[in-house]
Order: sequence, then C-alpha cells, then structure tokens
Amino acid sequence: MVFTRRDPLFEIRRANRPANRRWAEFRDDSEWNGWSIPVDIFRDGDNVTVIADVPGVKPENIDVTIEGGVLSIKAKPKIEEQWEDSDYVIRERKSGLFQRSLRLSEHVDTENVEPRYESGLLTITLPVSESKKVKHLKVAMGTALPERK
Repeated sequence: MVFTRRDPLFEIRRANRPANRRWAEFRDDSEWNGWSIPVDIFRDGDNVTVIADVPGVKPENIDVTIEGGVLSIKAKPKIEEQWEDSDYVIRERKSGLFQRSLRLSEHVDTENVEPRYESGLLTITLPVSESKKVKHLKVAMGTALPERK
C-alpha cells in the first residue's frame, strides 16, 4: 500500500519554488534553513507573555536574546544520527534551525525577563515598565474649577 498525502496548496507552492530559490541566493544568513517558530502573545495584567512552540528541543539548545528592542528565539533540535541517511517515505517532522524575532513595545521592561521551558513550550514573561502601566484615577465630586481671567 502506498501512502499519498493530499495537499490542496501543492500547485501554488510548486509555482513559487523558483522564486524562493532565487530569493535564497540573496539571503545573508548562511545558517538559516527555514523554520519559523509559531508563537502566541498576550497581555496578562502587568505582563506580556510570549509562548513559543519548540518541540523536540532541549532547554540548553534554546537561545533567547533581546537586543535593540527585538526578542529573538533560536532553537536547534538534535537530529538523530541513525535516521539521517534513510530514504523517507513521508517526512513531516521539522528539523534544522528554528528561529523567530519579534519587535518589542517600549512598554516592556527588558531587564526582568523570565524564560521558562516545559513540555515543548517556551514561555517568556516580559513585565510592563512601571512608568508605562495604566493608571486609574478616581474622579472626585465637587465644584467646578474657578474661571480664569
């Protein structure tokens, strides 16, 4: 029995391959071979949280940096040597360098960042700067301001 995977976007991808190959010639990063890390970003109270999928990667192989207001996540899973020379029938698991860069808001305090890794998920907690937090002001009852002359 032969396995056939149906891909409704196959023709579109096939048409884009020559353009992608030409674009790759202009890329400066010779180590990049193409997987973007999927992320969820949300604001939870006084924190901005980034959750990134990095399956099959050990925490020591994850590099998280913040430079010039950009959060960068790089991860490289260890490829099992025993499968490298095999002829795959279907290969859907991604390998190689995973990378994602995100521009941070100026509201984020980059000095107190907390990255944590558990079960294939990297969670990065970025606190909001004290000066940028929402200030709730209480409205007092009383007379209107005096008129200016």
